[in-house]
Amino acid sequence: MPPETSPGPASPGVVTPDPTRRLAAVRIPFPARLNQYAERARRHTLQWAQGMELLTDDTATAEYDALRLERLMAYFYPDATAPDLELAADFNAWFFIFDDQFDGGLGAQPARIRQLVAALTATMTPDGLPTGGAGGAGPYRSTPLVRSFRDIWLRSIAGTPAAWRLRFREHWRAYLAAHEDEARHRTADRLPDLAGFLTVRRDTIGVRPCLDFTERCGGYSLPDEVYGLPALREMREITGDVVIFVNDIVSLVKELAAGDVNNSVVVHRAHRGGTIEESVDHVAALANARTARFGALAAALPGTLAALGVPRATREHVEHYVDGMRHLMAGNLTWSLATSRYDEAGVAAVSGGRQRPWSVLAGAPPEAGATPSAREPAKESSGPAAR
Repeated sequence: MPPETSPGPASPGVVTPDPTRRLAAVRIPFPARLNQYAERARRHTLQWAQGMELLTDDTATAEYDALRLERLMAYFYPDATAPDLELAADFNAWFFIFDDQFDGGLGAQPARIRQLVAALTATMTPDGLPTGGAGGAGPYRSTPLVRSFRDIWLRSIAGTPAAWRLRFREHWRAYLAAHEDEARHRTADRLPDLAGFLTVRRDTIGVRPCLDFTERCGGYSLPDEVYGLPALREMREITGDVVIFVNDIVSLVKELAAGDVNNSVVVHRAHRGGTIEESVDHVAALANARTARFGALAAALPGTLAALGVPRATREHVEHYVDGMRHLMAGNLTWSLATSRYDEAGVAAVSGGRQRPWSVLAGAPPEAGATPSAREPAKESSGPAAR
């Protein structure tokens, strides 16, 4: 990779390097295809987000629309029907708006996050019936984040098998709960090592619910005994890791500007030292090694399924599911290079104490004695952290 200026502590004047330079070393050998209904999904989700009060004025709507988040889902699900892509674009909007809540003070307050997660989790029931007043007790139950999440949950589970709903719920629950662990990383005296970081990040990256939606788009639910096959388990983990590493490389400068340490490049440099460029190269190499392993597993999988006597129809569903993993890896890379979320405008949007206009939707007042803002750097006992 060509050398580039190593960013230090973020400032409003930081210059964002071209993200293609950061990702030049990443090789994902799968094509990215765009769903034909991407523009329809864009219009639908803008109306949905406004109706749910996630976007509350024209300024927020314009800033959100510039990110073209619906195209990420259009790459993830290139063959989805228009209604399925619209739903995917809605829950992806929710993903990103929820994620941006943690760029401010909430991101370093585990107790408040626990309350918010409890309210969100209470909206998910296998039979679609709410518990605890459709949002549980506490200060968050009537917020736009909780109400919109409930809407996504009900639409997603409609007509789906009970086993799929339970799995979908567990993956969402793990995604939500892991944000409390990320808050602890932000305020710890020392960052976790890469393995500890990945234990949490594999949930907060949100890949598992996205892969569940691959099944929904395909109109099937893999049997538990097939879903749990060691090869598929490893391939799911690889898919998540590749998405993490690509995201962490392309979003590095933005996260430095927001004061976030939950990034594999930052974690690697904190423990191993060296330059930003060396840490980026290391993370890119991790992504490449995983995609190579994915290819080997995918090549052997049909023979494994046939030897196990898996019915032809289920083998075809597995083939669709594996293609879905490829779409996630390739689509994430393609979208990341095109979105304004990670370019100079994206960095400016979270620099100098600014937050996105939708980053105040958690809605509850801070607790007495809450921990400092996530913008205040976490202490590290050793290792030159890239902040």
